[in-house]
Amino acid sequence: MGVTAATALEWLALVEHELLLFAGFLFLLGAVDELSMDLVWFWLRLTGRADTPTLSRREIHHRRLAGRAAVLIPAWQEARVIADTLQHALAVWPQDDLRIYVGVYRNDPATLEAAARGANGDARMRIVVHDRDGPSTKADCLNRLYKAMQQDELREGRPARMVLLHDAEDMVDAAALALLDRAIGSSQFVQLPVLPMPQEGSRWVGSHYCEEFAEAHGKAIVVRNALGASLPAAGVGCAFERRMLSEIARQAGSDAPFDEESLTEDYELGVKVAALGGKSRFLRVRGEDGHLVATRAYFPSQLGEAVRQKARWMHGIALQGWDRLGWTGGPGEWWMRLRDRRGPLSALVLFAGYTLMTLALVIALLNLAGYAVPWQPSGLLLALLAVNVASFAWRGFMRFAFTTTEFGWREGVRAVLRIPVANVISIMAGYRALFAYTRTLRGEAARWEKTAHDAHPARTIQLEWSS
Repeated sequence: MGVTAATALEWLALVEHELLLFAGFLFLLGAVDELSMDLVWFWLRLTGRADTPTLSRREIHHRRLAGRAAVLIPAWQEARVIADTLQHALAVWPQDDLRIYVGVYRNDPATLEAAARGANGDARMRIVVHDRDGPSTKADCLNRLYKAMQQDELREGRPARMVLLHDAEDMVDAAALALLDRAIGSSQFVQLPVLPMPQEGSRWVGSHYCEEFAEAHGKAIVVRNALGASLPAAGVGCAFERRMLSEIARQAGSDAPFDEESLTEDYELGVKVAALGGKSRFLRVRGEDGHLVATRAYFPSQLGEAVRQKARWMHGIALQGWDRLGWTGGPGEWWMRLRDRRGPLSALVLFAGYTLMTLALVIALLNLAGYAVPWQPSGLLLALLAVNVASFAWRGFMRFAFTTTEFGWREGVRAVLRIPVANVISIMAGYRALFAYTRTLRGEAARWEKTAHDAHPARTIQLEWSS
């Protein structure tokens, strides 16, 4: 073997060693973080503070509201889904005090026509045509709806009591409106769980959101709520006290509460409620049928759409959030914000891990070919690897458990098998988010990079209580 080949093998050994140290140490930090979250959640379960109570949907969903409820739904190029969304919401929420505001753009006549078809002349519907071409930003569309709501309040002499946020593809729960109305009496912000629907046509990409939300809204947000940290709004299935939104707008020196410079205005809104001393609550309740009272929807089924969506989340929450929200609050709040902002770093560590796996395969093939790589891992490094392997196994079990609870054991098994797919999507999203962030640093304006919705859960959700 020549000097050049020996030198190449030495470099391969060095790169493998350094990657093992880098990835192994950061994976260990992530494992400690997740294990800490697990231990807090188990303690809450043992003490009864993480129990999920049961209610009767049929008794609560006809409950009279304590005041006006305004639902804001921004819509850009949502002609495929908006009619079904509105028809479903108007059917399962019979309360007279409901007002649904749908924001469409003047250059999107297809969505306007579909929204009118979904409204079907219901007096509780308001279709608001934005006086500018779309897309602007989601926050801009929400602000236009907020102003339309204000105009109705002035004209009728009756302010709304709570404001709900939903997306154009959401399938609302029949019990959600009355449940939020009851909870908003003692809280300024209330978030219900979000349940992505498994997709037969996209088992690997579209369905991987199932396990992520099942664990996040079954454990992470529960812990966050118990610690008293700020709750991020998911942008769907959440309600704000009307007066709190007015105060947020006043503090910002604006006439509307949604920040048009933010890519994740919903996330920031939840944090701002806590900063102003408002009470936030994560409301996790099951019906007597065992199903969660939650917002159900299909998430992106194509790889490119999923990457784009997650890149926007990373950009807005991790990168913009660091700039815009800082590190206020106590230790519990710092911990939660650190978890919120770890996305780009996690993507980098995952990339290092998969690079390491590829390199290990190359070195194994060289060993089989008779080329000895001149290094052996130390005992400390082997121990680090063993701890990380055990951590990966535990994370897979937790993912299986939470997914099985909401979607059954078959989906739980798929959740474990989908872990590499979710990791690859995160790596690609982290790359896209970083470059998008650098463009905004150069002065480029943020745009509404929304995801397309080709399918609708209204066609597949067949739950007795929704009729």
